[in-house]
Amino acid sequence: MDTKELLKKVRKIEIKTRGLSNQIFSGEYHSAFKGRGMAFNEVREYQVGDEIRTIDWNVTARFNHPYVKVFEEEREMTVMLLVDVSGSKNFGTQTQLKQELATELCAVLAFSAIQNNDKVGVLFFSDQVEKFIPPKKGRSHILMIIRELIDFKPQRKGTNVAEALRYFTSAIKKRCTAFIISDFMSDTFLNELKIANRKHDLIALRLYDIHEEEFPDLGLIPVKDEESGVMEWIDTGDAKVRSLFRAAALERNGRLADQFKKSGVDFTGIGTHQSYVKPLMALFKKRERKR
Repeated sequence: MDTKELLKKVRKIEIKTRGLSNQIFSGEYHSAFKGRGMAFNEVREYQVGDEIRTIDWNVTARFNHPYVKVFEEEREMTVMLLVDVSGSKNFGTQTQLKQELATELCAVLAFSAIQNNDKVGVLFFSDQVEKFIPPKKGRSHILMIIRELIDFKPQRKGTNVAEALRYFTSAIKKRCTAFIISDFMSDTFLNELKIANRKHDLIALRLYDIHEEEFPDLGLIPVKDEESGVMEWIDTGDAKVRSLFRAAALERNGRLADQFKKSGVDFTGIGTHQSYVKPLMALFKKRERKR
């Protein structure tokens, strides 16, 4: 992709996702994600209903009248985006590819974060860590991230979620909010998920295509595994083949949901056939209710 075309794509994504951040997500994002703690803001006179433990005894003694300390939540956070760039990112039979969906999701989350004065960093992974972009603030930083999401060429095609989580846990020392964006078609990563979520606030966004869940009846078709490159002919006209494929997908999705629940990770699924606005808003509101 040449520079002119790349910049045009970046601008198009910025206009769409920044608009969504401003109009829809900014308030929900602010409410759904906690800051690092409580910071001292000011001292004011005691009012009926104030907690006794907030009384500032030094100031109270000086003025011979009760005063209390007022705290506010520290809102500035670090947000990390862990993005699956394996071969399956190029799959999509509906309105967009998984890569395009991941790019827009990252952009809308990043713009929501910088409106909140948060830092944003990115980790690209396949079956290895492909690239790490340290957290920073500002629009130019977000646009650079979007450029990378559009044009990045990974060295490998496989998926290893456990390796990505291990690297993330080691690289980011202070507690942060992290979104891991993947189809999660990987070997088990439950232990790494638990460790990462104990140290950080981890949210999983599972990207999927409906034809990974259920075959349409199209007769004999070639199916290529984007990660291994293996081509296989599948008789989708056979009802038994379609039934077995659907059952295997349901079992896989059930195991994945179970891993997220066991590790305490909030998650949602987002398909290439749908707008990400509704599932993302539902996730934000769910987190807001839990606070």
